[in-house]
Amino acid sequence: MRINLDVLLILDALEKHGTFAAAADSLFKTPAALSYMIQKLESDLDITLLDRSGHRAKFTDTGRMMLEKGRLLLNAAKDLEKQAIQLTSGWEKELAIALDDSFPFAALLPTIDAFYALNKQTRLNFTHHTLAGSWEELTHNGADIILGAINEPPTSAAWSYRMLGTLDNVFVVAPNHPLATASEGLTNELLCLHRAVVISDSARVCHPLQTNLMDEQPQIRVDDFHSKVTLLRAGMGCGFLPRHIASPWLAAGELVEKTVNSFRQKDVAYIAWRNGSDGLAQRWWRETLLASAEIRRLYQ
Repeated sequence: MRINLDVLLILDALEKHGTFAAAADSLFKTPAALSYMIQKLESDLDITLLDRSGHRAKFTDTGRMMLEKGRLLLNAAKDLEKQAIQLTSGWEKELAIALDDSFPFAALLPTIDAFYALNKQTRLNFTHHTLAGSWEELTHNGADIILGAINEPPTSAAWSYRMLGTLDNVFVVAPNHPLATASEGLTNELLCLHRAVVISDSARVCHPLQTNLMDEQPQIRVDDFHSKVTLLRAGMGCGFLPRHIASPWLAAGELVEKTVNSFRQKDVAYIAWRNGSDGLAQRWWRETLLASAEIRRLYQ
């Protein structure tokens, strides 16, 4: 077989990091070694994976297809490794938990502490994602559990999910923002005159999601809620936040809540997990999270 997992890992790293140098660093190889392996596969199959005519190599349609299908194979290989380890000990070598960026990581500290008290050798790997990106971690990138993912889950027998509850969305601005003194019941026409601070979708393969955003509204995009709150507090834009994120700043008077005529008031949040690789660590985390009173309060 001329396609091997090493080449698929190189394509995945190249797409994630953008350059051969950065991809090589992530794989602990040299850029020349990565380039050679890709060129050899191109030669063996008589295909072109990368367009090298510009300053930076870009994926061709064939390369993009190889990348997306290859990620499914990499995911399957990871599952195979996990299942082999589980057959020996029952406890996974690593547990990947993907969190939606709206989920407060501090809420997991008691659970993490309780897990380590079990004295198991499972390494915990937490990552943070936005919008459809959390679901993509489950469906394409090998996450064992995702927590706080919003909007409708994908339909497949490969995954299971449970609704956690809902998150309230609130529209906020800084006290010095022009909308802070505007009459309540802000219209879409008025909102379109002011810059929105928007969270980018971290999904690379799945269709990106957009909530409470109008195409006509000027935008500034950030990757996380911390950056979004920083811009909102500085009066450099307006936007929606989950209420639990906005509450401390509202209480401190650094943000002001305004009513909006037309908006999506609530987002449904889910916990989901991968079927078919039900190791003891995944089972422990799933059952503990579903029984957590703090998480239930968050999504009431």
